[in-house]
Amino acid sequence: MRRSAGARHNDPVPDDPFALLGLTSDASSDELTAAYRAAAKEWHPDRRPGEEASEQMARINAAYDAARAALANPQRPRPTTNGATPPPARPRRANVAAHWLDPAMRRALGGELARSLHEGEDVLLVVPTSTWASPQARLALTDRRLLWLNEDAIGDRIRSLRYEQIARVDQRPSWPRRRTATLRVRDRQGRRLIFAELRPESAAKAVRFIREQLG
Repeated sequence: MRRSAGARHNDPVPDDPFALLGLTSDASSDELTAAYRAAAKEWHPDRRPGEEASEQMARINAAYDAARAALANPQRPRPTTNGATPPPARPRRANVAAHWLDPAMRRALGGELARSLHEGEDVLLVVPTSTWASPQARLALTDRRLLWLNEDAIGDRIRSLRYEQIARVDQRPSWPRRRTATLRVRDRQGRRLIFAELRPESAAKAVRFIREQLG
């Protein structure tokens, strides 16, 4: 849903990524995509050369990634009648999946990925992506492995690959305008995994971290 008064584009990224895109947190996926495209069209550095446009575009991209992750979690908080989003009720820690993680990270993971973590497993990055099995997927980099959710798949929705099983990792820009990147992983049995439609910055961060784990 659109806000009656959208967030100003020169404001810093708010805690609510929907606000920066001029939306409320009950917005649909189509509304989010439309708002992102409109903001990107207005602030893309190709249209507005300069440091201000580059910084604002980075805020827009960060807000879009965070909002997509929130939309993928059906348990994200809904706004109250006055438009404010209430803080989530604090559940008993013993009943919360991945209770050792920050609440924002748990929300980014969503329930299925959070329940798939091992006790004490740390999560460094969660990003929306697409795989051959699912055009809508979510990839998490933990301190032990790659963990991903194929959201459109009926079975085998959760998959993982430990870092010691990885033989090679790299990234490639997507064509034609290189606005997204593809993370390519090959395991020691020769199987290749492709994670597409990543932000270039997210793909580069993933490659650096995985290579560090490989030594």
